[in-house]
Amino acid sequence: MGGTASTSVWHNAAVTTQPERRMLLDTAALYFRAFYGVPDTVRSPGGEPVNAVRGLLDMIARLATEFQPTEIVACWDDDWRPQWRVDLIPTYKTHRVAAEPATDADPSIEDVPDLLSPQVPIIREVLTALGIPIVGVAEHEADDVIGTLASHGEIPVDVITGDRDLFQLVDDSRDVRVIYTGRGMSNLEVLTDASLTAKTGVTPSQYADFAAMRGDASDGLPGVAGVGEKTAATLLAEFGDLTGIVAAAADPAVKMGASVRAKIVAAADYLEVAPAVVNVVRDLDLPDVDARIRPSTPDQVAELERLSAEWGLSTSMKRAREALAALA
Repeated sequence: MGGTASTSVWHNAAVTTQPERRMLLDTAALYFRAFYGVPDTVRSPGGEPVNAVRGLLDMIARLATEFQPTEIVACWDDDWRPQWRVDLIPTYKTHRVAAEPATDADPSIEDVPDLLSPQVPIIREVLTALGIPIVGVAEHEADDVIGTLASHGEIPVDVITGDRDLFQLVDDSRDVRVIYTGRGMSNLEVLTDASLTAKTGVTPSQYADFAAMRGDASDGLPGVAGVGEKTAATLLAEFGDLTGIVAAAADPAVKMGASVRAKIVAAADYLEVAPAVVNVVRDLDLPDVDARIRPSTPDQVAELERLSAEWGLSTSMKRAREALAALA
């Protein structure tokens, strides 16, 4: 699923008085949240919807100001539903596949709101003009790009996401935090080892196994029927990981409730493949990009002003530019 990532392309030795910290944006998760959080009556001078664009710009301004990154990367879903994950669990994200017939070349088209689809290219233009690199990898999701960058970088990392699956990346030893947007931008949660365990009852290293057992309807993961979060956390506390739980369920000599044992045994086929789907990839070969926040060049300024005027981004663009300029 990818070669070993080269960490050198992500290390910048430039002298700075600001502590280095990389911010990884789960971009699609953020622009979907922006789309639903800002009324679609927000339009460009030509009448096109730009609510997701403006909402994302406001998010970037807020996040940059609050968390003071020295680098920002917009991680992208080059493949929002990789076939290798579908091959393992056919229900993976099935409910998010658009109703129109698929083709051999494009077997699954994501069901994106009609008013959001035309905003995605604008978002890419705006991010590029702001100097925020967009990084995606064929046959992989943004989660996998984030997993690789968070696992192999040389500086502290903040992962910005509303996706609980990325909780598995929290790691105090490497100063990797998840800034969770699931409760809204006004209620951001900063997750560290301790706060994640307090929230879920499991450690970051156990979280993927926890998620596999619990399941996730939003991703089409069935989980273990009858095993919820409390039971999953209890089993992990007792047996350590999913391998230990499955082994214990298969061994009559190990003390385990009959009902729980039966549920784990019944889900054996699912549990054999679920970890490969739930665990994010951490070893992708990534393109060489420079993610450091720098002052805008004259060409960037001209492009930002063009985009702002064309799409009516005005105040949101100004806020984002000022927030980033303060960090350059």
